[in-house]
Amino acid sequence: MPEGPEIAREADQIRAAVLDKRVERVHFGLPHLSRREAAFEDARVVSVRPRGKAMLIGFDNGLTLYSHNQLYGRWYVRKAGSLPKTRRQLRMAIETQDRWALLYSASEIDVLDEVGLSMHPYLAKLGPDVLDPTLEAATISARLEDRRFQRRGLGALLLDQSFVAGLGNYLRSEIAFEARLHPDQRPLDLDPADRRRLARATLKMARRAYETKGVTLPRSQAAALRRAGQSWSRARHWVFARARQSCRRCDDTIVRFDLAGRRIYVCPTCQVLR
Repeated sequence: MPEGPEIAREADQIRAAVLDKRVERVHFGLPHLSRREAAFEDARVVSVRPRGKAMLIGFDNGLTLYSHNQLYGRWYVRKAGSLPKTRRQLRMAIETQDRWALLYSASEIDVLDEVGLSMHPYLAKLGPDVLDPTLEAATISARLEDRRFQRRGLGALLLDQSFVAGLGNYLRSEIAFEARLHPDQRPLDLDPADRRRLARATLKMARRAYETKGVTLPRSQAAALRRAGQSWSRARHWVFARARQSCRRCDDTIVRFDLAGRRIYVCPTCQVLR
């Protein structure tokens, strides 16, 4: 599933293609939304913003297109009249005179007015967005002391969008490793220095992944691995998807286990369970 950094990069592409432009057509591939197409005739795109793992595209008619990629959804931006070569099903198209923004495979799509936007069940529960440039580590550290989150294991908490929105499976492994904390620990188990370190790691890993198209290693380290012949996927992360490989810090063996129904990766030496 695309995580916050991937959705934010898609938003950048869509924004560059259609922001401030009049649409010639908005098309929905889901039958129950087709009757809403007429509402977008001659509407202008006024905003494109990610919110957690969702995309919000606002128009000057007061309506917002909400979408969530879930596991398989993917946005494409193409020249007008050009469709990508894919077997995916087209779910939504925003067509301007020169550029098209096309969403394939996603099924969680809605048309929302201002009230619907404020009451949407997914959006209403979201915590602060991890890629919000105004979000500070101190805010995340304070949330770790909130009663709602204190007794949650970190591995589950880092997937909870009401804690911090935009985090997902690869980021939780990388954040916990960067913070040198075991994902079975709880905020209640951490001292203030641990909480501050975890908060800083949360912002650092998410923002780095956004800037580098999903790479969480430092740029210089990832580049050195690529020069040594490793593929992009093998030179991408500290621990995620690296079971039975050597830790890049201490040379111990990375282990994988399931937590909150999804795979997670840990270095037993760098992330001792206290």
